[in-house]
Amino acid sequence: MVKTKNLTLMVTAAVFAALTCVATMVVQIPMPLTKGYVNLGDVMVLTSVWLIGSPWGVAAAGIGSAMADLLTGYAYYAPATLIIKALMAVAAFYIAKCFMNGSYFKSLVGKVIGGTVAEIIMVAGYFVYAIILYGNVATAAAGIFGNAIQGAVGLIAGVLLTVALEKAGTKKLLGFDK
Repeated sequence: MVKTKNLTLMVTAAVFAALTCVATMVVQIPMPLTKGYVNLGDVMVLTSVWLIGSPWGVAAAGIGSAMADLLTGYAYYAPATLIIKALMAVAAFYIAKCFMNGSYFKSLVGKVIGGTVAEIIMVAGYFVYAIILYGNVATAAAGIFGNAIQGAVGLIAGVLLTVALEKAGTKKLLGFDK
């Protein structure tokens, strides 16, 4: 029998995977040179892992992001997206966790540092994947600016959304504050 907390974690992770997928799909700005797109999915990648932790938040981030690629015709990016977004979530979570037992300000700094490292992983990961996919550094480099903008927006909005949800008592409501 599944314990109530485990069931809550699984269901919450599934909801966050769906929200990540939708956030990725709702706003897509095509990047013709790399045949990819800029999106808002990183907001939910960061929020999911900061609210529900690892491994469930990592799974939600990777699966939700990869599902968006599959559902919107970018299946050739899905394997890389699964790995890159999961690595982002791992970095964001564990770096932020190092700051969690301090003050509110220290926790916020941890999220900013963790999110920044996560977004660097995203930009670097898609750069390397584009080199592998297209065999051309110039084509891969063309995606850096769009990915950096996506990362900056994802970081700022992810921190703001997470802080708002924490202030609203979401973690306590779901039983994740213990």
